[in-house]
Amino acid sequence: MAAGHQQQTKSRVAKVDSEETWNTFISQAKEHGCPVVVFFMASWCMPSVAMKSIIKEMSLNHKDILFLSVDVDEVKEVASKMEIKAMPTFLLMKEGVLVDKFIGANPDETKKRVELLINY
Repeated sequence: MAAGHQQQTKSRVAKVDSEETWNTFISQAKEHGCPVVVFFMASWCMPSVAMKSIIKEMSLNHKDILFLSVDVDEVKEVASKMEIKAMPTFLLMKEGVLVDKFIGANPDETKKRVELLINY
């Protein structure tokens, strides 16, 4: 049971650690027609930290979506390119195109918008 439990709680949120990994994740998702949820956060931002578990849970419930996490302090080039001004910011993309962008730590709103992304 312990091994199964560990596997179940393993995060499916991929960490973007450079502009190169960002480009790779986005182009692969576009190639495969996979929707993307990007979580821009900062380790010092308490609302961002609070949303980490929500994003992790959503990634386990929506295995057909690529979930990415970007620490704005570690990957400034991507945060700047995507015009991230506040944390947490969420980008929802389909076929490489931005379809939604919103700011704030609101679990219900985040879940609702991810559901809309699936049906977009």
